[in-house]
Amino acid sequence: NAVMAAQMTNAHRRFLQVLMSNGITEGSEARKLHQHCCETDKVYYAHDKLDDFISTINSHLQPLFMQIRKGISEDDGRAHYAVVNLAETEVTKMASDYTEIELELFRKTMDLIILSENGFASSTDILNLADQLKTKKMKKKEAEQVLKVFVEDKWLSEKNGEYTLHTRCIIEMEQYILSNYQDVARKCNICHSLAIQSQVCESCGIGMHLPCVRKYFRAQTEPRCPKCNEFWSCDIP
Repeated sequence: NAVMAAQMTNAHRRFLQVLMSNGITEGSEARKLHQHCCETDKVYYAHDKLDDFISTINSHLQPLFMQIRKGISEDDGRAHYAVVNLAETEVTKMASDYTEIELELFRKTMDLIILSENGFASSTDILNLADQLKTKKMKKKEAEQVLKVFVEDKWLSEKNGEYTLHTRCIIEMEQYILSNYQDVARKCNICHSLAIQSQVCESCGIGMHLPCVRKYFRAQTEPRCPKCNEFWSCDIP
């Protein structure tokens, strides 16, 4: 395998270090970083070879049960990259950074978001959970602070008092979410990655990310489901 045989250069190492320290990196930033690392290390650079460059790193990360994964922002459809630890299942990745009570609040927030119609949970609903936690009750003021930290650390995103899962969280926890919410978690019919904020076909139940819905129906004369061909009843964003 040519990729396995490819040497891990200083450029690869530098790229990996920055990605790990960022937590998550937007696609255009990753492309700039790829160029910068190659030019600094004086190794071959081609603007369309980012995926190959990442594949080389991933082949060396494989024995360590780690991987650089690409995910799509549910807001605007842009690509993002994050380093995922495949050996850590569930929310264990977060266990070293947060207390048990904070993790319980996160799990309950995740429940609200994933089980919701639109992939969002209101701050009111989340804060109402604070005094129902099993670990111990949390004051609303405390819970507000914890939510703020989850947003800063890019596990949650917040817009006008509504919370959803950050792209980083979706990339890192995709497998956990798909196996723990089997009845409700679905992959986007277009890009095949986990869809939290999505529209769902009323006839056959497939889901699509909002940016994917926009892109897909732009090329269609009338909005019909890509799977069952029934009329798409949701408003096209």
